[in-house]
Amino acid sequence: MINQNVRVEREDRVAILYLSRGVTNALNLELVTGLFQAIEGVKLDADVCGLVLTSANDKFFSIGFDIPQLFNLSTEDFATFYRAFNRLCLDLYTLPKPTAAAITGHATAGGCILALCCDYRVIAQGRKLVGLNEIKLGVPVPYVADRILRQLVGQRITRDVIDTGAFYDPEAALRLGLVDQAIPLPEVLPAAIEKVHGLGLYPGKAFAEIKLYRTEPILQQVGPRLDETDRAFIDCWYAPAARERLKEAISKF
Repeated sequence: MINQNVRVEREDRVAILYLSRGVTNALNLELVTGLFQAIEGVKLDADVCGLVLTSANDKFFSIGFDIPQLFNLSTEDFATFYRAFNRLCLDLYTLPKPTAAAITGHATAGGCILALCCDYRVIAQGRKLVGLNEIKLGVPVPYVADRILRQLVGQRITRDVIDTGAFYDPEAALRLGLVDQAIPLPEVLPAAIEKVHGLGLYPGKAFAEIKLYRTEPILQQVGPRLDETDRAFIDCWYAPAARERLKEAISKF
């Protein structure tokens, strides 16, 4: 147990990180910090070959940012949260061990981003929606997520996903390349564990180097512009048009 928001279990040398903040797993600083600490623990534990990120319930993987809690933060406090979130994303994305997201419920906005930061994504069939709806809230998709998505699915699909802010069902997400498998709910977590465990049987140093070849170009793109793009997101978050849209979102949260 890292904190009350993240439950950690282990199976076949695979660490399973359960998001456990209520039903929606809305992202606030406490959850982001707890998840970051859990990932650091996996990184340093030689007995763990990789990790699976999932939810403690089958309604939401994560709804994304906890807008009701974050809305009234000072600029300084929100900046602290937002930078911590980006640090978490980069830490998960570059973890030198195999990772998979077991998506048992909706994964939207920041929740979708966390799934994208994993090496593989397995989603439950049925009404489980994924997508990046930031544009509808008046803010850009975080730069880290933008770069990762473009590498994963290409420029044209990224354009459509980000510009429309649409949510996709599992079959559509599979066609677009946002997920790797869409299977019945009871099979999702076992499939993700099996994938990570199988990759963990290979020499860890070789896997880490192969993963570095994929992730390093993103780090080189993101690093020099991270402060600039953080400021741009924060400016948008406090812009009048976004404030109105965020208020509407709070009423539906």
